[in-house]
Amino acid sequence: MEQRKHWWNGKWGRAARKDVYLRVSGDQWYVEQRAGGTDGVSHFFEYESEEAALDTVRALLAAPGDWRELSVRPPTR
Repeated sequence: MEQRKHWWNGKWGRAARKDVYLRVSGDQWYVEQRAGGTDGVSHFFEYESEEAALDTVRALLAAPGDWRELSVRPPTR
């Protein structure tokens, strides 16, 4: 699975931090919505097209916060 994008709401701390990830594996697209940092709770969404996944990302990023895109680390080989 390859991570394509990562957004963060700009807040620190388990109670306030939220992350949104866009990932792809083959023809399947995945969106992860995580609240609470690395130990937080995640919700996963699966799509058959990038555009459908991006529709969900746009809806999630409409939530309050100073959303910013973080750079994605290149895959390790």
